[in-house]
Amino acid sequence: MYFSLKKHITAHVFPSAALLSLSLLMPLTAQACASCGCTLSSDWENLGFSSSSGFKIDVRYDYLNQNQLRTGAHSASPSASAAANPDAEIEKYTRNNYLTVGLDYSANPNWGINVQLPFINRNHTTLGTVSDGINPGMDAYHSSTSSIGDIKAIGRYQGFTEQHNFGLLLGLKLPTGSHTKTGISIDPDPAVAIDRGLQPGTGTTDAIFGAYYLDSFNKDWGYFSQAIVQKPLNSSDGYKPGDSLNLNLGLRYQGFDDFTPQLQLNARLVEHDHSKNEVDYATGTGGTLVYLSPGATLRINKQIKVYGYVQVPIYQDVNDLQLTPRWTASLGANYTF
Repeated sequence: MYFSLKKHITAHVFPSAALLSLSLLMPLTAQACASCGCTLSSDWENLGFSSSSGFKIDVRYDYLNQNQLRTGAHSASPSASAAANPDAEIEKYTRNNYLTVGLDYSANPNWGINVQLPFINRNHTTLGTVSDGINPGMDAYHSSTSSIGDIKAIGRYQGFTEQHNFGLLLGLKLPTGSHTKTGISIDPDPAVAIDRGLQPGTGTTDAIFGAYYLDSFNKDWGYFSQAIVQKPLNSSDGYKPGDSLNLNLGLRYQGFDDFTPQLQLNARLVEHDHSKNEVDYATGTGGTLVYLSPGATLRINKQIKVYGYVQVPIYQDVNDLQLTPRWTASLGANYTF
């Protein structure tokens, strides 16, 4: 009786692992600042992974407005930072809009593959160096980019248990996004290269590997855990993004028929980038971020679900001087064929 009940709960309650790498990997195209990517996991919004095969599609929009200057684990005053170190670049804001389409195919309950196609719109403004923290100084510039980012393909195997609730991920991020975009400078030379970590792509091929586990406390409460590492395999033009580790924990209540409230704890750890170029574009990169993410899922019908989340930072410890968001928002929908 216990085994039958647990098997029924697992098959009915838990989401598909078909898109289990989607949200965690999707937003991480920008590696320069630790907070340029959203760590939220929307993978829990899919159906019947223990018995379903075929195609699925997930469309998700993420908004991140990085407008809070920080150093280490503390907020920083632009004016005080400029006065303390006139040579430091003072950034004003970075507004990010991500639209990602995830295409997923499950050959059978054990094997599957997910391909993520990101489109990135980003507006970035810096006051440059030798600034008073309010007015532009030297090397100040503005950039606005809208283009395809780096595509990711992630395979999975989840045949370790009868419930298919434990799996491994292995994939690649390909250098399909541009890393040579320029911005508009106030200096005599109007074109200035955008920092590498703020480009639509990193220019590198990265290995992606991870693991996940899903289970239930009872018929109404379930949880999941997930860990993914992304490691560049090469450098591009003397630049190599830092390795990253993403950790997700999630809890959800399923006592309602079509409405599912959820709560996630998301953590992202990013190493400092590496640069061999004369200009140290790796400055202001890497850090540790932890978010608390309340959200909910609404089932429209048997094939369509929509979901939304808000992320609130509860811990931010960045290297050097960086911009971080005060909150982020995510909206999405997935469709099972």
